[in-house]
Amino acid sequence: MTDAVVTGPVYLDALGPRGPYRTRVPSAVTDVSGTEVARLSLVPPVFVGRALAALRKAEAVPAADIDALLEAAGEEFATGTVGGLGVREYEHLVSRTSGTPLTVVRAATRGTARFVSRARSSAEQGRPRGAVSDRRDPSLAAGHAVWARRGHVFTVNASGNHPGVHRLWLEALALGYRVAVRPSRREPFTPHRLVGALHRAGVREDQLVLLPTDHRTADVLVRGADRAVVYGGDEVVARYARDPRVLPQGPGRTKILITADTDWREHLDTIVGSVAEEGGTACVNATAVFVEGDPAPLAEAVAARLSRLPGLPPQDARAVLPVCPLDRARALGSYLRSVAVGTRAWLGGEGVVDDLGDGSAVLRPAVHQVGSSSAAQLRTELPFPCVWVAPWSRTDGIAPLRDTLVLSALTRDGALLDALLAEPTIANVYVGDHPTYWMAPGVPHDSYLSDFLMRSKALVGAL
Repeated sequence: MTDAVVTGPVYLDALGPRGPYRTRVPSAVTDVSGTEVARLSLVPPVFVGRALAALRKAEAVPAADIDALLEAAGEEFATGTVGGLGVREYEHLVSRTSGTPLTVVRAATRGTARFVSRARSSAEQGRPRGAVSDRRDPSLAAGHAVWARRGHVFTVNASGNHPGVHRLWLEALALGYRVAVRPSRREPFTPHRLVGALHRAGVREDQLVLLPTDHRTADVLVRGADRAVVYGGDEVVARYARDPRVLPQGPGRTKILITADTDWREHLDTIVGSVAEEGGTACVNATAVFVEGDPAPLAEAVAARLSRLPGLPPQDARAVLPVCPLDRARALGSYLRSVAVGTRAWLGGEGVVDDLGDGSAVLRPAVHQVGSSSAAQLRTELPFPCVWVAPWSRTDGIAPLRDTLVLSALTRDGALLDALLAEPTIANVYVGDHPTYWMAPGVPHDSYLSDFLMRSKALVGAL
């Protein structure tokens, strides 16, 4: 399969319950250099309201059909021509607009296809052992539990930092929800392709819709759902924290802990990969490393490895670092300098902006050493490989490790591992030589999505 470069803007229509919808004045989607590459149709609040009403009236995708539909959709997503774009054209556009290295996008295509085909079985992993998924199960006559939806309509206010964010909502569709997806205006190509592939595989247009909107209308989409997932920063998490119908997906603040009984030199590849793989843009990339003992040797070694990464345009097959518009890169660089005051810069102290000369810039890695495990900088998460290295001691305890999506623990201390697993604000614990970005179908990301979408109901004497 050869690379394909798209010339001229691509039209990305909204995909409503009655088919594609194109506005008269679509919104421009630009690449990292500022060049228009697509025109996205943004729908108004009234369109959103009608679409949600249509989803509410539609029945769920039949359970008997879902596996075959998902298998076909996964293959279509990975190899087909969807929305007029072949897979290589799609990947090239995603790389140019999001600034994600092309190799990362290509790996995400394969990974997403795998998650699509396994979405139902992955969702089923979250079903309680005491519950069945069908009222016709013979065990119900003696009294049992049925796994039931908490609602009918699920909406997604998606981010555009990585194509993989769109794997999560597939489970909602597999569990019988009707789904509405609001794509990021930064990278709308992945959800457009995924929704289109599912439609082509047999999911009806009134069961799954794609609704690009402005930010004001996005709230209409969220408020009109029975259940919703919303991606964003701390302000988004705070806005929806008190709404039980909304699952906020905020910063990951992923961490690595290395205790004195472990030689970090044996795990340097894993530590560096946890910081920089996926372009360092994912919520599962490590942003802080805690070292029991002197953190300086590790910080120096990580900085030496990261300093060798090349700065290239994102669509270059050799690119490994993220790219963004030059003005945004400069703003991020300035912010990093202000946050890092008082730390020791092992890498990035002279700046992280690598101007490519076309209106875009590579965001180069940064490694800073902080003075304590409670340093304020440890909560700072940036959209490129940026890691804070801190000392940690047993007297510091678990407190510095809280509020973490993934914690990789390089330790042999069983009691410490028990404490990490018992800490409610640590979502996942990876023990030993496992990178923080490891993911697999059926393994929870931030708990099982079904914990949020489903409940168990007692049912006795079913027919």
